Amino acid sequence: MIVSLLHRDDALLVVDKPAGLVVEPGLGHRRDSLLNGLMAAHGDSLSLMGPSRDWGLLHRLDRETSGCVLVALRPAAYDSLREQFESRRVRKSYLAIVNGRPRMSEGVVDTALEEVRRGDLKVSVPGRRGAGRPAVTRYRVLASTKSQALLLVSIDTGRLHQIRAHLAGIGHPIEGDRIYRTDLPPNTSRPPPGREAPPLLLHAWRLGFSHPESGRAMEAESPPPRALAERVRAMTGNDLAPLLPSARSIRNQPESK
Repeated sequence: MIVSLLHRDDALLVVDKPAGLVVEPGLGHRRDSLLNGLMAAHGDSLSLMGPSRDWGLLHRLDRETSGCVLVALRPAAYDSLREQFESRRVRKSYLAIVNGRPRMSEGVVDTALEEVRRGDLKVSVPGRRGAGRPAVTRYRVLASTKSQALLLVSIDTGRLHQIRAHLAGIGHPIEGDRIYRTDLPPNTSRPPPGREAPPLLLHAWRLGFSHPESGRAMEAESPPPRALAERVRAMTGNDLAPLLPSARSIRNQPESK
């Protein structure tokens, strides 16, 4: 699978992860993860990180989610960016198409989440009796019909499946989500080999941070996938681009690797 770089310099990469690609090796994906490919291309730098710095990975996306992934190439860069994540200074913006139209044009979901195992997957559920870790998801409606809405979503925290669990929890599951759905039982088994599930219409669109060495404001943007853009056109009769907020800074052009 070809992966594009949205930004590359001596300190970091911003990778444009396609949907369907797992971020790191795991059960059933020992050799076909994003990290495997990054190691093949940038192993000299990433091997210096070691497991204590997650081989350079600053965060993760679900297998079904596409978009921006930030990777450090130097230990000092990793430590600086890790501190930005922990102090919530990294700006993470997503695009999502959900079932139904939220009653409010803007909203915040702050339900604490805890991880539990269902089927062969870990999922997030609302914390019970004070359990769970804080999680904050903000959304704004960009376009809608009676049955669907395009949301701009930002998160202050990064819990497992946070956006999926929070939006389903307010009655608006993301289109294509087989786990967090309100009208059918959750399907927590992976699809059989060779059978593709409907695409999850959730995309990690923009990532903003300060460069760990120069301090310069950075903002990477991943082009929305075709499935999401086509759904917006079917909903509204218009292209997606005019609905999106403009960028705050200049991005680098994608570079294929």
